[in-house]
Amino acid sequence: MGSEKGSSLIETLVALALLGLIAATFLGALSTAPKARFIADEQASARILAESQMENAKQQDYSLSYAATPIPDEYAGYSAVLDVDPMRNGNIQRITVTIKHHDRDITTLESYKTNR
Repeated sequence: MGSEKGSSLIETLVALALLGLIAATFLGALSTAPKARFIADEQASARILAESQMENAKQQDYSLSYAATPIPDEYAGYSAVLDVDPMRNGNIQRITVTIKHHDRDITTLESYKTNR
C-alpha cells in the first residue's frame, strides 16, 4: 500500500461528530452552573431566615403560638410560617419554621421549647 495523503471524508465526519458531542456536553454544563448557584443561594438565604425566626420564637415568652418576625427587604419574595405543636401536657412545644420563596417550600427547621 502506498502512503495516504490527507484524510478521508468518513474520518473527517467522525472527528466533527466527536467535536460536536464534546461541545454540546460543555455547553450543557455551562447552562447548568447558574441554576445550581441560584438554588444554593436560595437555600442558604432560607436557612439564615429559618434560624433567625427560630431564635426569635425561642426568645419570646412561652405561648400557644408565635408570630413570625418581618422578613428584611433584601429577602424579597421569602415568607416564614411558624407552627407550634404542644407536647407533654403543654410543657414542651415542637416549633417548626418553614421558609417559602414565591410560595414554594425551601427549608424547614424544627426545634423544641419548654415551659420553665
